[in-house]
Amino acid sequence: MSNTTVVSIVRSSKRYDAVLFDLLTAVIDSWTLWNDVAGDPGAGLRWREQYLRLTYGAGPYVPYESLVAKAAAEQGLPLTLAQQLSRRWGELRPWPEAPTVLNAVAASARIGVVTNCSDTLGRRAADLVQIPFEVVVTAETAGAYKPRPEPYRRALDALSLPPEKVLFVAGSRHDIPGAGGVGMDVWWHNRVGMPIDPENPPLAEHPSLDTLPDFLEGGDHQRPAQPDAD
Repeated sequence: MSNTTVVSIVRSSKRYDAVLFDLLTAVIDSWTLWNDVAGDPGAGLRWREQYLRLTYGAGPYVPYESLVAKAAAEQGLPLTLAQQLSRRWGELRPWPEAPTVLNAVAASARIGVVTNCSDTLGRRAADLVQIPFEVVVTAETAGAYKPRPEPYRRALDALSLPPEKVLFVAGSRHDIPGAGGVGMDVWWHNRVGMPIDPENPPLAEHPSLDTLPDFLEGGDHQRPAQPDAD
């Protein structure tokens, strides 16, 4: 196998009628709050990653706070961290460029969010962005956590649009096969530099949201580099 990589240039020639965003990673910096509640970034990362493993294996919806507490316990952290996280939920903040980018996107497309948390916390987080989302779908509302198809499909149903007319902006790589599996194109806001899954590449990958409006207008963007199979 060659060690070279293949980079392709993609242009958004498609006119999307709506853009759906992952809320707690693509739009909001939730990493900082988890780390702060845990006491240090290392503990916060272990706690968050364990929570994600539990979430992706949950099947039908299980109360969000119980998964967060279970993840803490399994990492040797106090169960009370889950309650602290909920109490401090109002400290969440969007990524610095998010409000400007979302306003620009909303000028030409309908926007909404799909998030893996309870209905109460999901709507509180959406309100913190201070952008009027047409659709807010939570795991609790959908009855399942992403990347199962139910949350994505519920958002599409709320928009009354076919998946090919909706772009999904992922925050986690697990959203790529999830949203892609129901037929949406996926643009990945990979803020924290997660490794790409070569089996499920996104349409485009960027470390911030800044270039999203240009992409929607048809600008050139690099598809994530892939190993050359030759």
